[in-house]
Amino acid sequence: MFDKKNDNKKNKKDNNNKFKSWPLLVYYVIAIILIFAVPFIINPRLQKAPDIKTTDYGTFLSYVDKGVVTKAEILDKKVAFEIEKDGKKQKYETSKLEDPTLVERLHNEGVKFERIYPTEPNPVLATLISMGTTILILVVVWYFISKMMVKRFGDEGGVGPMSFGKSNAKIYVKSTDGITFENVAGQDEAKEALTEIVDFLHNPKKYSDIGAKLPKGALLVGPPGTGKTLLAQAVAGEADVPFFSISGSEFVEMFVGLGAAKVRDLFKQAHEKAPCIVFIDEIDTIGKKRDGAGFSGNDEREQTLNQLLSEMDGFEGNDGVVILAATNRPESLDPALLRPGRFDRRVPVELPDLAGREAILKVHAKKIVKDEDIDYNAIARATAGASGADLANMINEAALRAVREGRHEMTQRDIEESVEVVIAGYERKNAVISPNERRTIAYHEVGHALVAARQTQSAPVHKITIIPRTSGALGYTMQVDEEEKVLMSKEELFNKIVTLTGGRSAEELIFGVKTSGASNDIEQATKLAKAMITRFGMSDEFGFVAMEAVTNQYLGGDSTLMVSPETQYLIDKEVQKVIEEAHEKAINILKENMDALHEIADYLLQKETITGEEFMEILNKHND
Repeated sequence: MFDKKNDNKKNKKDNNNKFKSWPLLVYYVIAIILIFAVPFIINPRLQKAPDIKTTDYGTFLSYVDKGVVTKAEILDKKVAFEIEKDGKKQKYETSKLEDPTLVERLHNEGVKFERIYPTEPNPVLATLISMGTTILILVVVWYFISKMMVKRFGDEGGVGPMSFGKSNAKIYVKSTDGITFENVAGQDEAKEALTEIVDFLHNPKKYSDIGAKLPKGALLVGPPGTGKTLLAQAVAGEADVPFFSISGSEFVEMFVGLGAAKVRDLFKQAHEKAPCIVFIDEIDTIGKKRDGAGFSGNDEREQTLNQLLSEMDGFEGNDGVVILAATNRPESLDPALLRPGRFDRRVPVELPDLAGREAILKVHAKKIVKDEDIDYNAIARATAGASGADLANMINEAALRAVREGRHEMTQRDIEESVEVVIAGYERKNAVISPNERRTIAYHEVGHALVAARQTQSAPVHKITIIPRTSGALGYTMQVDEEEKVLMSKEELFNKIVTLTGGRSAEELIFGVKTSGASNDIEQATKLAKAMITRFGMSDEFGFVAMEAVTNQYLGGDSTLMVSPETQYLIDKEVQKVIEEAHEKAINILKENMDALHEIADYLLQKETITGEEFMEILNKHND
């Protein structure tokens, strides 16, 4: 049955949506048109009637002589006149020339005319009227544009032009789409630290009875992609309270004071919806240490930070507003922000361990149609150092691979290939590589694998390939530890450097050349050897001394040497010595296993990719 009332509502809603979809530029074009149009409306003299024609002065005189001019107005710089021909009237205007006979000629022809002399207005009064009119027009236009913008965007979130001081926080009144701690895997310690906050929000009386106060804030710190934002959403989901989400960069404004106004508005909204959770992502944007570099303390970023500090002090611990913040750079935050009473808790959200990676893989694979025999533990062991976001990407890549190959479920092979895609990029199957270069690459990769296999305390070889990847790698050898490694001994680190030099060593032994293919190996070997000396105290020359400081540990870890130039020279010599010893050891291992090196390299050239089992089967044949 057709409902006319509902249909009218629908049409009205469609019209409103159409109105709201107008580009912002349309409103400004309307404003400009109005500003230029209003003066012409106010002063009709600025307009030219459409029925007035322009002619020259000679034609005007000829019309006078013919007696068709009925009336005329002599102005300062022009003459306006009207003619009548065949019962039709037409208005003209012409430029006025110096003609002393004009008045007499008009009089003789019986033309009605009048002379209009210009009046000189008061220049001060004229200026004031002009300025006042312009300001009035601008105010009126701005008012109407503001009303239209509010209708279009609404007045929430600080989008309208009259709401510069409004915060841009996204408000999720019904928590965050049902996200709870069940959706967060691999962060058991972080969840445990945040569970008490959830309990505070659920049962505040239990804590107030004993005199305890609700923590004002918790700071989530850790590398990118470890799930800091997801944890904050899960806390709101568990507590079933409104969730305010805003990025630190959204407080940074061009005009001084607007960032502080947004902070005030955010906390005002939070108080109105308490109990609730306010989440500030990337808080280091506004929370950096105050070092006096601002303009006499009036820097916009510094004022925003001061307002945030003031707001966090300005409400009681039991009013139900909890501040959660996330950052990758905790060392850059202002000490006043980190003191007890503001961010009471610091919750590390580190890269997941072996069990955590396995749990994360299972969570993300839950909604994927997959083979039931997938070994998640094997995938977890192959992805040491991966974040939760990396693992989610791997599962998605595996599902996409299954679709590309026309299958309806994801398999173990898909995930293994997706791990390699995330680590090394996609296969470059059409890459053109000459036979000689392919042979060099094969010996290079087998050199790595053979050196690794012939050393103790070295991770087993999982896969060897000479298929180029989009990351630039022409081939690679993958090693996978049997168990999670937390500590590395001096022997293990040295063996790792030996393995890194194995590729170049094989090139030198077989072909007598040094290629650019070892550039990444050299970089990693140098970094490891330097860390052994400057950070881990594993050098007999320097002993138990730290000579390097690491900053931004969650963003790659920038290192800075804290030594004199003379000591730095000695460190460089020691690094060179470690790598030379590793290189010599790798060459000796390869010389002792030359037959196995040739056979495995030939087999790799035929297959292009071999598994760790195939590699060890050939190698074991050559054992004494």
